[in-house]
Amino acid sequence: MKKLTASVLALAMATSTAFAGGPVIVEEEPMVEAAKPRSGWIVPVVIGVILICAIACGDDDEEEVVAE
Repeated sequence: MKKLTASVLALAMATSTAFAGGPVIVEEEPMVEAAKPRSGWIVPVVIGVILICAIACGDDDEEEVVAE
């Protein structure tokens, strides 16, 4: 009878220590997505204006006329 009581007591102590910390709940972190830039059109417009200005202004270097 003592062996049975000792076995039951040892089993009870082993199971109680297994659950001593309580359940571990693992939560997944939410995915963070980068927001779309609102000014996605500014860079192409600025580059386009610079190109149009470069074409419109053109080569304004005039050749010097040397009078002989």
